Amino acid sequence: MKQKLLVLTTTFPRWQNDPDPPFVYELVRRLAANFDVTVHAPHYPGAETDEEMEQIKVHRFRYFLEPFEKLAGSTSILPTLRQNKLYYGLLPFFLTAQFFSLFLLVRKSRPTIIHAHWILPQGFFAVMMKTFFGIPVVVTAHGADVYALQHSLFKAAKRFALRRADKVTVVSSALREKIVHDICSVPAHIIPMGVCSETFAPGKQAADIKKKHGVSGKVILYVGRLSEKKGVRYLIDAMPAVLAEFPDAALLVIGTGELESELQKISGSKGLGDHVIFVGGVSNRELPAYYCGSDVFVGPSVQAQGGDTEGLGLTFVEAAMSGCLIIGSDVGGIGDVIENNKTGFLVPEKDSRAIAEKIIYALKNPNKVEELAEQGRKKCIEKFDLEVISKKYTSLIRAVTQ
Repeated sequence: MKQKLLVLTTTFPRWQNDPDPPFVYELVRRLAANFDVTVHAPHYPGAETDEEMEQIKVHRFRYFLEPFEKLAGSTSILPTLRQNKLYYGLLPFFLTAQFFSLFLLVRKSRPTIIHAHWILPQGFFAVMMKTFFGIPVVVTAHGADVYALQHSLFKAAKRFALRRADKVTVVSSALREKIVHDICSVPAHIIPMGVCSETFAPGKQAADIKKKHGVSGKVILYVGRLSEKKGVRYLIDAMPAVLAEFPDAALLVIGTGELESELQKISGSKGLGDHVIFVGGVSNRELPAYYCGSDVFVGPSVQAQGGDTEGLGLTFVEAAMSGCLIIGSDVGGIGDVIENNKTGFLVPEKDSRAIAEKIIYALKNPNKVEELAEQGRKKCIEKFDLEVISKKYTSLIRAVTQ
């Protein structure tokens, strides 16, 4: 009989072909081969409260009137709160409902182990369940839970969760260093989230991307939430210099978020017209073709107000596995993916000039780009392929439950 694994997360597909990041889903889908998996996640308007996705049982807890249950979903919780202060009024309902829903689920199902994604609030609640029921806990830190929420009360809650967890994992070396120096000294295993190297591979139906969006020249691609820490405005600021060298080039911006309207206004104010195309949300099934149809992928992440920044950046991994050259800011855990001048390029954060220079260099030197992209794909398959990651988590979970 399989051991029961209960996964706590606030990022999980709400329905089929949801454009939200699927990294937790893709991991637990593979873990389901060895464990009886149940996922506990927040509800969102239009989503099922209880359903089964392949071999995964999903329970989405209700916390308010359905039309207002948007605290976690198309945008992560912290950006949602910054965008609309009224959502702070939902927080007590959200946290209370999450706790009691989790308590009832654990009491009923008696899982063998709990895996909590993000230290707060999931990790905190998970170790409370450990106190009540004696169930071992693995806590995974992703980024915002470490870099943001720096108030002393939040830090105390983080220490409580991390010190009482049976195992702690982090998605990058930068996160482990931040935890040890700023929160508490606990052993932390570096196990990133993974990407399927068969799904994200060169030549994935890329031919129609330029035609679909009316692009005749080079394609620069961004994929991710349109939030402060992603730094998309600095990429838009870099485009006039790129267009001076490559007048037919275009930037495709894939994603949605609280800064979408503002970024569109910035693009319009610079007269970029059809050279910056806001594609909106794209299903994960369609993404590989965009990576393969692009010449350069750029992730211009920054450290946001409050300290939040990139924990790792799986879009860099997806792009590299797809054979696309990757350019990223030298912040957070991005350095775990990009080895500067060997698998891609790192640039200083908030430096539009440096971004433009690297894009122009890449577009002018296709042979060098091919070499870097090849090395980037090789490294990412070795480090981030989902089969590799799922085996690591399977071993770690089994070690805790033995």
